[in-house]
Amino acid sequence: MDEIYRVSLCMEESMRLVLFGDDFRLGVIRDDLVVDASDVSNSIQYSSPQDMMNKLISNFDKYRGALEKLQINGSGSHMDQVRLRPPLPRPPRLICMAVNYMEDPSVTERPPINAFNKSSSSVIGHGDTVVLPSDKATIFEHEAELALVIGKDSKLIRAENSRDHIFGYLNFIDVSCRGTGPNGKDSFFIGKSWDTFGPMGPVLVTADEIDDPDSLQVKLSVQGELRQNYNTCDMAHKIPEVIEWVSWVNTLEPGDVISCGTNHLELGPLQDGDRVEMEISDFGKLVVNVSDDLQRTWPRETRAQREARLNS
Repeated sequence: MDEIYRVSLCMEESMRLVLFGDDFRLGVIRDDLVVDASDVSNSIQYSSPQDMMNKLISNFDKYRGALEKLQINGSGSHMDQVRLRPPLPRPPRLICMAVNYMEDPSVTERPPINAFNKSSSSVIGHGDTVVLPSDKATIFEHEAELALVIGKDSKLIRAENSRDHIFGYLNFIDVSCRGTGPNGKDSFFIGKSWDTFGPMGPVLVTADEIDDPDSLQVKLSVQGELRQNYNTCDMAHKIPEVIEWVSWVNTLEPGDVISCGTNHLELGPLQDGDRVEMEISDFGKLVVNVSDDLQRTWPRETRAQREARLNS
């Protein structure tokens, strides 16, 4: 890890949580330091790092004061000296919105609201590797997305009350495998839920630090080349509507993750040896590598670039 991964903050303005190290210790960020917050997590009875995060999130008012004291006074390790793990290693639910951006300015009618469940075992963290399976895919693509984290039990939530149910926000990459479903068509399960297909992190930003989640710039680059660069203001179904709709179908729980979709025109291929960097606002940069034993290749272009090339 190097300086591009660092997350700058001031105590008065920011609360960013991480898990780090081989034992997934709780940490809080101060400037370029990861401050060990094990004193807080040790006061929680838990069975796994995810269970600890669920309980921390659901009772955050109880623990926030201690975390803030540690953030100010605790000793820390430089961020490039620790292994940052996914802040939610196995979220109870990982729900991804499907086709949730307008994308084309000439289109005025919103697409129908839709979503799918992505396996929580797909989750990996900063510095980890996306492993492309050997299935005969037509292409593997990145989908940089804003993800939100649920803060309390949520059922039949009205849109106007939705903000009260959001604990925080994350960088998330919905890695996708195309053309491996029945008859060579796309399938949500086999296309989305492979192990390593859910990079997230490196930090979990508490919701009170984000003034307007509907106006955040989402960027993703591959091998240093910017591919995705869009704003969440283009979301077809905004976050309040998303939470209302999802909570009508599922009872949501603390630690659940809802990823809000992406701009599909900016999607491009992932292949062996790629270095992928994603960032939203000042969330910190999520960096992952890509490995493919078959070393398959595709033209290094986005969907929009490919369409323009074919139509030229």
